[in-house]
Amino acid sequence: MRHSRLDIFVGLFLVCGFIAFGWLAFRLGEVPFLTGVKTYEIRAEFSNISGVKAGAEVQISGVNIGSVKELTLNKDGLAVVTMQLDKDVNVPVDSIASVKSQGIIGDKYIQITLGGDEEMYKPGEIILDTESAIDIESLISKFAFGQVK
Repeated sequence: MRHSRLDIFVGLFLVCGFIAFGWLAFRLGEVPFLTGVKTYEIRAEFSNISGVKAGAEVQISGVNIGSVKELTLNKDGLAVVTMQLDKDVNVPVDSIASVKSQGIIGDKYIQITLGGDEEMYKPGEIILDTESAIDIESLISKFAFGQVK
């Protein structure tokens, strides 16, 4: 069976393409046994996360250190935000997670204010010290109708 040069060239091109695709998949995805984990997850419980969406930024001192992975409700009716943080970032157990807004009507994000404790949150743990989103509409309504005290 004789193969033409074109058949050999196409075969080599396909093999190189599959190798490049595999390399790219391993580089972009996290394959722990090959690359080591680059992120970890912690959660925070809020009474109100109005406007926060999956994919929103998680910041410390204005620096993006992760993103919101998932939003769920727990059995007590509190919003649970699952955050995926860079593995190089350590969050002390006395830190505070807050819902903030970029500008007056900007996107919502999670701001973590670091504490000073020596003990750090471990992956999967829950931040209970949180500050929920400020409801601008209810504040304006109270001000407009003279209910501000």
